[in-house]
Amino acid sequence: MEVSNTEALNDLIEGHTLEAVYLYTPMCGTCQVASKMIDVVEKLPQSFHFVKANLNYLPQFAEEQSIESVPCLLLFKDGVERERIYAFQSVPFLYESLNKITDR
Repeated sequence: MEVSNTEALNDLIEGHTLEAVYLYTPMCGTCQVASKMIDVVEKLPQSFHFVKANLNYLPQFAEEQSIESVPCLLLFKDGVERERIYAFQSVPFLYESLNKITDR
């Protein structure tokens, strides 16, 4: 799912017990690789709801969350950020990160 405004994104974060927010920009080469990794992880058995957001359209959210760079994956549980990932090391690394949040 793709969102393009801060209000909709915040509603999704609050509306799902487990929310994974993938932030990117279209001209970022690293983001293109990370996006493919996210697509794979999203298809694996896991409990997170995934949302993708072009950070160019979300300056307010970027400021509120103090986003340092893209790509960025924010993992929320019950509306609270539990983990922030900037280095998308591998699909197994991302999958394990999701499972750690689910098990807490």
